[in-house]
Amino acid sequence: MPCCTCPIPAGLMPQGMICHETYRDEAGQWLFPEEVRQGEGGGPVHAATGRPVAVGRSEKMSKSKRNVVDPEGIIETYGADTARLFMLSDSPPDRDLDWTEAGIDGAWRYLNRLWRMVSEPRFAAPAATGTTAPPSLDPAAEKVHRLAHQTIHAVGQDLERFHFNKAVARIRELTNALDTLEPGQAGAEWAMREGLETVIRLIGPMMPHLAEEMWQALGHAILLADTPWPKADSALLVEDEVTMAVQVNGKLRGTLFVAKDSPREEVEKAALALPNVGRLLESRPPRKVIVVPNRIVNVVL
Repeated sequence: MPCCTCPIPAGLMPQGMICHETYRDEAGQWLFPEEVRQGEGGGPVHAATGRPVAVGRSEKMSKSKRNVVDPEGIIETYGADTARLFMLSDSPPDRDLDWTEAGIDGAWRYLNRLWRMVSEPRFAAPAATGTTAPPSLDPAAEKVHRLAHQTIHAVGQDLERFHFNKAVARIRELTNALDTLEPGQAGAEWAMREGLETVIRLIGPMMPHLAEEMWQALGHAILLADTPWPKADSALLVEDEVTMAVQVNGKLRGTLFVAKDSPREEVEKAALALPNVGRLLESRPPRKVIVVPNRIVNVVL
């Protein structure tokens, strides 16, 4: 451990603290979180006496202030993978983490949703590991296919930099994108399978037990732990579509999804065709249309 006059090694970082609200009873005595519950009026009360409890600010957990949470209770209720995912997703390791029941519940609901996607698929999804994309992909399937490889690339970088919260956020973004796929779309089944496998492989180090169960549920005989880390297709890492904000007199009125580096005239025409913009124009030509390529369109009335 370096002294105050020694430089901190480049490989080290400050460690954040696990924090929780503090509670006092009417006598000013500290209470454990499990000794506090919500009263009939919505305010916190002492679980044993029903008397009001004063809630203090969130501070680092300490025995002296009793704002500590027994991890065994969390693990028994939600499972070790849920607790692990919550801790990794809520904050970078060098910042404080506020331990909340709502945060743990959110991680638990996400894991249940992911389990349902694997065990109760909305439509059949053929094996995708080691297979190439179909010759024709619906735009929605193409978007998921591209996002899967962009997520592989970004999560790999996040893990190398210890940005675990960013990695979890990207994995959840890919999970949300899978819900946009519908039966009947060209290549949707293949994109769904590739996306699910990508999500499970990337989230495996964070929730190894459930990830192995889901990997097996997809029909794999080889353990996920013995499966190589996925590789991103570099050709799919380049964005060919951008999202542009459309403002009218400086206020956001809509968004455009256009090809990257689209001609100014096409972007302007698409912006003026948006319903919210047309309603404000009232058939009058705008005084000026300012187009910042690949970023924003501002219509001046």
